[in-house]
Amino acid sequence: MDRSNRTSPMVGFILLGLSAHPRLEKMFFLLILLMYLVILLGNGVLILVTTLDSHLHTPMYFFLGNLSFLDICYTTSSVPLILDSFLTPRKTIPFSACAVQMFLSFAMGATECVLLGMMAFDRYVAICNPLRYPEVMSKSAYMPMAAGSWVAGSTTAMVQTSLAMRLPFCGDNIVNHFTCEILAVLKLACADISINVISMAVANVIFLGVPVLFISFSYVFIIATILRIPSAEGRKKAFSTCSAHLTVVVVFYGTILFMYGKPKSKDPLGADKQDLSDKLISLFYGVVTPMLNPIIYSLRNKDVKAAVRNLVFRKHLTQ
Repeated sequence: MDRSNRTSPMVGFILLGLSAHPRLEKMFFLLILLMYLVILLGNGVLILVTTLDSHLHTPMYFFLGNLSFLDICYTTSSVPLILDSFLTPRKTIPFSACAVQMFLSFAMGATECVLLGMMAFDRYVAICNPLRYPEVMSKSAYMPMAAGSWVAGSTTAMVQTSLAMRLPFCGDNIVNHFTCEILAVLKLACADISINVISMAVANVIFLGVPVLFISFSYVFIIATILRIPSAEGRKKAFSTCSAHLTVVVVFYGTILFMYGKPKSKDPLGADKQDLSDKLISLFYGVVTPMLNPIIYSLRNKDVKAAVRNLVFRKHLTQ
């Protein structure tokens, strides 16, 4: 291979973003900035109330605090770079910075998949085995569960990022994306990427397929248990404890299936339009889901709303 055709680590990559659509860049800059501020505020408040309010020191809210922190990390790993790309056409990102950004995004996404499965198990035990809940979901159990989610997500991200960044990159170093999205970067490799494809397929089975099956089976038992409750009020109360989590799961996995499950266009003109739509869908997936999570849990949870009111009330008293 000619060394002059290889992308130097010192040069890095050029992020194409929406540089071909300057009008969209201005509009989306303001929109994404506003959504990012909402993410920081909403998830920050959830972390605050689940930490300060003793009534929320339970496994469910511990997982929720982890989810909120994860959403802040996930968006912070990509949104500032996206906003900068809107202001700087064809932004250049160093090779090392690209690797770090790829690792963080992959790690946060994989961790969230596992964490949502842990939260489903928590709801399963709470509804299907309420008498054993304090024993099964003790502090010595749910803290390692959360830690294990982070370790598993970080480990697979390290493997995928290492495999991607050790590849030789030839000729054009333009990444047709807002960030160093792993699939967009792999398209620039001038070597066999079959190992990368296989490892990502295995990771998808472990971090997407297994949690989806686990969550699905958990909710089959949860719904069956709820339907056996004799009173309508009891059924409503039981379902309200897991409705927020179920909504978050549907939004999270529904968006992923929509992104990667839709058919590809074979028409060249249609492919260009689809390429733009794919980037916009990916962009909004990265900010809409983290923005909706605190809203969903706030609107559907009386304990969280009460904790927020108490926090605001205490702040006014101290002033």
